[in-house]
Amino acid sequence: MRTSVIRAPGLGRVLPTSDTADTGAPRPGRGRETAVVAAAFVVCLLGGTVRVEDTLSAPPLAAWLLALVCCAVLPARRRRPLAVLAFTTAAGVAAQPLGLLLSPLVIAPALVAAHACTLHVPGERRAAGAVTLAAVALAGSVPLAGDLSWRDASRMGVVAAAPLVAGLVGNAVRTRRAYLAAVEERARRAEESRELEARRRVAEERVRIARELHDLVAHQITLASAQATVAAHFFDSRPEQTRVSLRELVETTGHALDELRATVGLLRQTGDGDAAAPEGPAPGLARLPDLLESFRRAGLEVAVREEGRARALPPGVDLTAYRIVQEALTNVTKHAAGRGARVGLDWGGGRLTVTVSDDGGAPGGPPALSDRPPGYGLIGMRERAAAVGGELTAGPRPEGGFLVTARLPLPPARDPAAAGAEGRAPGATGTGRPDGGIEETT
Repeated sequence: MRTSVIRAPGLGRVLPTSDTADTGAPRPGRGRETAVVAAAFVVCLLGGTVRVEDTLSAPPLAAWLLALVCCAVLPARRRRPLAVLAFTTAAGVAAQPLGLLLSPLVIAPALVAAHACTLHVPGERRAAGAVTLAAVALAGSVPLAGDLSWRDASRMGVVAAAPLVAGLVGNAVRTRRAYLAAVEERARRAEESRELEARRRVAEERVRIARELHDLVAHQITLASAQATVAAHFFDSRPEQTRVSLRELVETTGHALDELRATVGLLRQTGDGDAAAPEGPAPGLARLPDLLESFRRAGLEVAVREEGRARALPPGVDLTAYRIVQEALTNVTKHAAGRGARVGLDWGGGRLTVTVSDDGGAPGGPPALSDRPPGYGLIGMRERAAAVGGELTAGPRPEGGFLVTARLPLPPARDPAAAGAEGRAPGATGTGRPDGGIEETT
């Protein structure tokens, strides 16, 4: 007999379960089967000792024959429950013509068969009908002994009730087994769903970690590569410019190490408060001037244009807008042939529209890193925008270059006076306009 295992929810242990029959009932061992058949044989034989006068005598040959024949078919009651019930019922009907007193003791094999019928016959109505029919047949055989007396009437009630009681007990056992099977199935499905959910969360966390590392580190590494390229380009012709580029390279790599250290520190937190808290707030548009200045030091000419009145952004949207600008400008530095880019912030229409585009190429200047294959930057930007309920599109422009457009949701507008007090977007550069816009600056 094979066994399988089921993990009960919340118990943390494995429950063994045995193979079941087609109806879901467990298969009993040989010892239990032998005990049931032997008990039915003994009870049936004892029923043959009872006489009408309420006296006892040795079991006659008919009692031995009836007990042997009925108990011989009981082992097949699980495979052929209806046939075994019909056979044992017919044998019980023949008990009185054989000179035996019909009683629940004599029909003990029929009671075992009725119990098995309710367990193994598909469909409760079918099983209940078979047991009821057997009870009627047994009770109806009592008048075959002759004239009815009050004792015969009482025996008819007892003989009719005995198979019904056996059927009710079998139905209760069947219901309990079905309940346990349902509990085990729910436990198995719950375990599978927990494993699937755990794998899904692990996959999402891996993607989030990869995105954070890409945004935090790739930016600095790209700037360092661009500064090193500038230094190599001017090494012989402009030594002073080379020194400046090398100093900026040292500063950029230092920032990269700091951000990498901070990111790894966050990843090593266990959630028990044993790790240090972040040294500063998450970056947002308030740090946009510093970000643009780092690209300008790497040789990228960045122009900024802002329209509309700024609003206070939720932390997630603020971080997403900053990361999209950072990644888009990093891609311009790595892949574009030109040395110019434009950043736009539009606060109209109930959403913040962030655009980053490059000029598609410019003559002269240090060599660009346009021969490197693109990575996962666009995928990460789209995922970030979708995570806060926005959308992002990217593609080449008809006039040349590449355009990245992100549309991020804005919170509801506050009082106009409060909005006017805010001025312009955090971190925006440029001069104000009467209509609330920002002039383009470089």
